[in-house]
Amino acid sequence: MSQPATIPNEPTGRKSPDLARLTVEDVQAGFASRAYTAQSLIEASLGRVERYNTKYNAIIFLNPSAVDEAKEIDRRRTAGEHLGPLAGIPVVVKDTIDIAGFPTTAGWSLLYSKTGGADLLPEHDAPVVARLREAGAVIIGKTNVPILSSSGTHANNSWAGPTRNVVVPDRAPGGSSSGTASAVASGMVVLGLAEETGGSIQNPAAAQDLVGIKPTVGLVSNAGVFPLSANRDVVGPLARCVRDAAICLDVLAGYTSEDPKTLAGVGKKPREGYISKLRVDALKGKRLALYGSGWRKRSLSTEAQQLYDRAKQELEGLGAVLIEDPFSGSGFADLCKPTSPFANIDAHGLESVPYDLDKYLGRLGPKAALKTFAEFAKATKKENPFGPEGVLNYVNNLPQFAAILANPSQPPNVSEFIALKMECLTIFEEVFARHHLDACVFPQMLQELPPLHGKERILASTVDQINIAGLPGITVPAGYYASGSPFSLIFVGRMWSEAELLAYAYAYESITRHRKIPALEMEGAASADGYS
Repeated sequence: MSQPATIPNEPTGRKSPDLARLTVEDVQAGFASRAYTAQSLIEASLGRVERYNTKYNAIIFLNPSAVDEAKEIDRRRTAGEHLGPLAGIPVVVKDTIDIAGFPTTAGWSLLYSKTGGADLLPEHDAPVVARLREAGAVIIGKTNVPILSSSGTHANNSWAGPTRNVVVPDRAPGGSSSGTASAVASGMVVLGLAEETGGSIQNPAAAQDLVGIKPTVGLVSNAGVFPLSANRDVVGPLARCVRDAAICLDVLAGYTSEDPKTLAGVGKKPREGYISKLRVDALKGKRLALYGSGWRKRSLSTEAQQLYDRAKQELEGLGAVLIEDPFSGSGFADLCKPTSPFANIDAHGLESVPYDLDKYLGRLGPKAALKTFAEFAKATKKENPFGPEGVLNYVNNLPQFAAILANPSQPPNVSEFIALKMECLTIFEEVFARHHLDACVFPQMLQELPPLHGKERILASTVDQINIAGLPGITVPAGYYASGSPFSLIFVGRMWSEAELLAYAYAYESITRHRKIPALEMEGAASADGYS
């Protein structure tokens, strides 16, 4: 059973590993050389949670068995047993992803018993969590999200309170995988699971100077994930470097019978894994599409444009061939239209949420407090998420939503979403073929991060286009604004092109090395971890 994020005293004696700098490769080397054990690494992770989580509010539930799990990994290593690629690695999991015995609260007080709600306690791990366990990862805990993952900017309305940005604490942390990003960026853990419907992997990654993988829809299972849209939701890793993200994707990707759409990904994963194409010369001769009004009819801020211009010079220095706005005249920028009241969000695909919730709740098990959408609607009636003041009220403006809400147990008609998805993919493929493109490379955000508290939202370049189309994107650090706010690039490509995109991001990261280790603060005190 899980517990709130309060930690026992940090162990003494053995020198703690420097988690802020460790990669998966470093950790495995440290285990091999006996520089430390899985137990000492997990204790170091818990020590950092104790020091920094009060300030950053990343982790909302802790795994009380984490140290025992680490001891078991050490026993197995000593016995010479085969261990998985993430054996002993401390990781966190986004709150919306089911872990057996942990409540899935979706950031909402009405879905947590200690804040007056009903606990959603799954009997089984989500497939992605099961894969982490099989790989030997030690789950430290679950991380904070906004109510029903309703913000791509912050987690300010969560029952657990706001999550802080580790790099620039007065700015938005990115959402909705806010807590996962802050836990990884602060070095509380090495890796984290995030999940995206419309920006919730890429936004936190860019906001907190991390690498994020938004996979092709169908590559990674989203069964056992509290849904916004089963047609758009994807699970992916957040990491501090490209190699770590690739290693984690190797673990997550693959077929599961619980999620039939993952059948489409069979044969798409590289035989030698996602790290097999990582080379410093991977960008040489590659043709990359640049951002322009043909992709999205919004301009970059002056400083974002300056940082993008510098990044373009770096990419050319690595041998890339840059193609100015190849989507111009294609009609692509006209496809995604704002869903009222938003100026920049196209919510197509979310109209199925009542049906998707009904299916998700049915998976929790026969002892679950809520087993159907009807029970969910009754339990949350006083804050109806689809009502006039509800956090998801905008889905009422999607024409096919009303019929789905009226019959949430019936397979939904989402023909408008499917038609839009087809148009997006058709034009995308036509442009790639016409210009012989290998990928797009855009600034992930159009301007620097908004304040933590306020009404401004993150303005992203690829949300919701790649979410509706189901395309992959890899976010990678690319510098900083004068304010200290991170600037990131996102590499976008054809479906199933994760291996190539990771190679391009790796080449860029390896030569530019833009990411700096952030200086951390304890609540009420400063603590400098230095720079890389």
